[in-house]
Amino acid sequence: MGAEVITVSTDTKYVHLAWQRDEKELANVKYPMGSDPTGKLARDFGVYDEATGLALRGTFIINPDGKLLNAEVNYYNMGRNIDELMRKFKANLHLAKHTNEGCPAKWKDEGDKTLKPSAKMVGKVHEALKE
Repeated sequence: MGAEVITVSTDTKYVHLAWQRDEKELANVKYPMGSDPTGKLARDFGVYDEATGLALRGTFIINPDGKLLNAEVNYYNMGRNIDELMRKFKANLHLAKHTNEGCPAKWKDEGDKTLKPSAKMVGKVHEALKE
């Protein structure tokens, strides 16, 4: 879909290699795994926990112009949902072409109902979704 995926953690590149080699869930990972052992990037993105020295699980969608479109931060023990991440990614692709629309929470793919935000829609989203 034209995206570049990069994972980054505060683990070293050797820990990443061990994870990729031994963790079956990562067996087919083909995207780069970056290492941020000093936590600089984690601090830049606001996910570094100074009290523990660990980074929270942040997921960010950034457009080609460097604009942050989505940010999701989960606590250490909460996994991320790839289906929801893909929904958000597809919604951002759609919204880049249709800037006067909004994708509601249950929007999943092209052709699904979108909204045209306006003052008259305030308090009437439910009705607009039923039209």
